[in-house]
Amino acid sequence: MFQEERMLAILNYLKIHKKISVDEICQQYNVSRDTARRDLVKLEEKQAILRTRGGAILPTLNNEIKSYKDRLHLLSKEKEAIGRVAATLVNDGEIIIMDESTTVQACAEFLQATDCTVVTNSISHSLILSNNPGADIYLLGGQLNKEHRFLYGSSTVEKLSHYNVDKAFIGVTGISNRGLTIAHEEDGFVKKKMIEQATEVIVLADSTKFHTQAFFTFAALSQIDVIITDQTIDESLMKVLDDHDVEVLVASSQMLNL
Repeated sequence: MFQEERMLAILNYLKIHKKISVDEICQQYNVSRDTARRDLVKLEEKQAILRTRGGAILPTLNNEIKSYKDRLHLLSKEKEAIGRVAATLVNDGEIIIMDESTTVQACAEFLQATDCTVVTNSISHSLILSNNPGADIYLLGGQLNKEHRFLYGSSTVEKLSHYNVDKAFIGVTGISNRGLTIAHEEDGFVKKKMIEQATEVIVLADSTKFHTQAFFTFAALSQIDVIITDQTIDESLMKVLDDHDVEVLVASSQMLNL
């Protein structure tokens, strides 16, 4: 098992058990104590865990709300693989919505469709898409969140109500049997409206987002059509998704090396 795979496995373990020790990492993943400690150090550097005496716990909710630049670099290879798959789902001539998430940004970077229309509230996404000659871009107005580079507020939601789109590409902080959650309420209201305006809703989420719940719930699982992720979802959550007719696409390991 590579280090990045082991780090994801450690995060998934923490979501269920809330804490993990160095000894448990050694036993479960057949690694030395030095290797286990290096994994924890790297996860702490990414602000994904809090190290404790002899192990680690998950950070509090406030510590999980990272800046845009921090989120952009966290698990970037996984986000890139997910973005590549998502980009293939956009057909020529379609009208789509892209929210402000960094995983959706990866989709914008690999978008190849010609003569497509993209509606977004993300400053960063619009700049990336401006280099795509086949994309017509509609940047939503509203109040600017300077740290995370997205536009939000009542004017943003009102403007969204006028657009009818084929597909919405949505990022999340957490996915559980309770639905989709996000750290910022103002961001959640915009995502909620984006989902309402789309014929098909596609959620982009790396495996660290599953069995996780953030501050604000903006959608139910019944409102999702597709989830694109980087690892197979565990059986318990997969059953819940099947019950809601949610299709799951897993970005292949080959995608990570392209």
